Amino acid sequence: MSNKVLELSKIDKEYGEKVITKVLQDINLTFYQGEFIAIIGQSGSGKSTLLNIIGSLDKPTRGEIIFRDKNISSFSSDEMAKFRNASIGFIFQFHYLLPEFTVLENVLMPTWIRTGYDTEEEKERALELLEYVGLKDYVNRSSNNLSGGQQQRVAIARALMNRSDIILADEPTGNLDSESSKQIYKLLREINLKFKTTFIIVTHDPRISDMCDRVIEIMDGKIIKDEYKKMVE
Repeated sequence: MSNKVLELSKIDKEYGEKVITKVLQDINLTFYQGEFIAIIGQSGSGKSTLLNIIGSLDKPTRGEIIFRDKNISSFSSDEMAKFRNASIGFIFQFHYLLPEFTVLENVLMPTWIRTGYDTEEEKERALELLEYVGLKDYVNRSSNNLSGGQQQRVAIARALMNRSDIILADEPTGNLDSESSKQIYKLLREINLKFKTTFIIVTHDPRISDMCDRVIEIMDGKIIKDEYKKMVE
């Protein structure tokens, strides 16, 4: 498989000084462009910590993180923030939309963080993304006046705004009903196939992991399974 996007090499994560808690141990993973991946494991297994390290929200105690052949492990906080904004998109269980802003403004937020302003071209991209996720008629509505499923669709459009190489999703349908969950995951899959964006999804739901091309299972901070499956049509 070609087009390697991200590689984790010998990653350990520990907390504490006098009493050391080992959260991740000797993690070695490589992610490729266009993969649709599930990370599974029981609560406390280390999967959310792993996702935070993949997304550069947390730094490992030891090990290296290589992004497109560039070692980002030694980046400063400012360098890491710039990298994260440009290369990683996030979809969380709680959508974290800003209620004082419109749907369109929420989608433009990554652009504002990166440059401090937006252009007509970027506004057009935001509008295209909102049309793609089925919200073209809601652009000027307050994000508070949307259903849970609609709010998560706004969050998905926001994650795509900067053309991120990787989208990380942490239980993205955890607060949605079953039908909304089904529609959201269908949308994520469509985006994955259309844009060749790499998706890494933490989930407890076996129905979701069954949809993925690759399933990584973590237990007690260690990878116990890394399995490729036939691609979902």
